[in-house]
Amino acid sequence: MSALHAPFRADTVGSFLRPAAIKQAREQHARGEISAEQLREVEDQAIRHVVEQQRANGLQVVTDGEFRRAWWHFDFFGDLNGVELFEAEQGIQFNGVQTKAHGVKVTGKVSFNPAHPMLDHFRFLQSIAGDAVAKMTIPSPSVLHFRGGRKVIDATVYPDLDAYFADLAQTYKDAIAAFYAAGCRYLQLDDTVWAYLCSGEQQEQIRARGDDPQALARTYAQVLNAALADKPADLTVGLHVCRGNFRSTWISEGGYEPVAEILFGSVNIDAFFLEYDNERSGGFEPLRFIKPGHQKAVLGLITTKTGALEDPEQVKARLQEAAQYISLDQICLSPQCGFASTEEGNSLSEAEQWQKIRLVVDIAKQVW
Repeated sequence: MSALHAPFRADTVGSFLRPAAIKQAREQHARGEISAEQLREVEDQAIRHVVEQQRANGLQVVTDGEFRRAWWHFDFFGDLNGVELFEAEQGIQFNGVQTKAHGVKVTGKVSFNPAHPMLDHFRFLQSIAGDAVAKMTIPSPSVLHFRGGRKVIDATVYPDLDAYFADLAQTYKDAIAAFYAAGCRYLQLDDTVWAYLCSGEQQEQIRARGDDPQALARTYAQVLNAALADKPADLTVGLHVCRGNFRSTWISEGGYEPVAEILFGSVNIDAFFLEYDNERSGGFEPLRFIKPGHQKAVLGLITTKTGALEDPEQVKARLQEAAQYISLDQICLSPQCGFASTEEGNSLSEAEQWQKIRLVVDIAKQVW
């Protein structure tokens, strides 16, 4: 398996099922029964174990499983300057289920907090990673705007959204620099928005609130490229395009064609993590827009939504199918998403989770 640097032929999106000890400790902390330090000790122990498990199952890359978070995105946003979390009227609607009711709003000038707690989260992961590459995962900048749009951005602070997007790009430019200074060489931006822009139903909702899906795509591409403008050459940044992942359910459907030329053809990311675990994801034809060279397509052909194992031969056949549109040398393999984008986790067991990881590793060894 020849990929010696990120992304790896066998890679992972990042989150893992929370062990019972963490769920219990978080509940105890919320009730005031244990201190923040005691909670952190439980988290530290669980993260050490999940790193060991990732290495034992053959991964060259490790994450902290997002074990210190309740959500894949709100926890990061809540510690940015100018951003506040709030209790929303309703949760995020998935296919047949709704999340807890939380929201995020912009109440001041947006900037990166140099004391952001996730910098320390990364430093701890790095300290226990051994000879594996430690990957940090954070939400993409477009998510902060898209979730609520104009209505959750204080108009007295940002009467002009161009100024907001400029600050958002600078915030992420500063975040990338801060994680790099902390030792991070593999950073992943998690982004549900590009998948929403592929969905006919979601596009209708976007237009209903007064936005143009194609204009948003161009804006988000500009923000990402501005944030990445001074990225160090030895830092790999990936973008995970997520179709929704909460208790094994989903939000958006539709192939990547509506955004492919803008996303794959213009965004200067190093690796696109793409969900391809079922027919909702469409075909591989949009991969033709990924430029030859260093950019990689990490294909999420292994689902995290069920414990049933995929047929390795079918997965290998799909990799060859994708290679009709992008060089096999530019392709990697991963699960389609994390196993627990929120603390509730998906509907499979920890044993099934690790079987999925071993399957990714084994197939990658055979193909590359």
